[in-house]
Amino acid sequence: MERAIFAGGCFWCMVKPFDSLPGIESVISGYTGGTSENPTYLEVKSGQTGHTEAVEIIYDPSVISYNELVEIYWQQTDPTDAFGQFEDRGSSYRPVIYFFDENQKEIAKVSRDKLQNSGRFTEKIVTQIEPATTFYPAEEEHQEYYQRNPENYTINAERRKKFIKEFWE
Repeated sequence: MERAIFAGGCFWCMVKPFDSLPGIESVISGYTGGTSENPTYLEVKSGQTGHTEAVEIIYDPSVISYNELVEIYWQQTDPTDAFGQFEDRGSSYRPVIYFFDENQKEIAKVSRDKLQNSGRFTEKIVTQIEPATTFYPAEEEHQEYYQRNPENYTINAERRKKFIKEFWE
């Protein structure tokens, strides 16, 4: 099994697109990229810890590749918005692809350049590609949120859903 970490706004909305794909062992909501240890949801949301809300994906590379995961990631985000995603604003919601090794880094960079050159977006692709740091799982109430709180999830995902339909379908 291998790991991928993606930040794309609210982690509640980043779980579902990966959760049921073949080869995915788990998708965990959590925090990464900051300076404090074991941050809480409220600390991260405040923007004071430097962490982003992210998902850690454990996957079987013989079934689904890192490249495929990155392509799915792009289709869940607005890669031209550096200051959050959709309803969620601030540095803790910025889009980031975190890499664990040079291969993941190169795949992410090539994919980002390909997207920039595709003409799909007129604005610059601003999603960051950064080294992975410690990933802290979020509190239990944030895990599998879309399944346990479908009504609230649907409300929170509305702007994202409209964007995806406009730019990716």
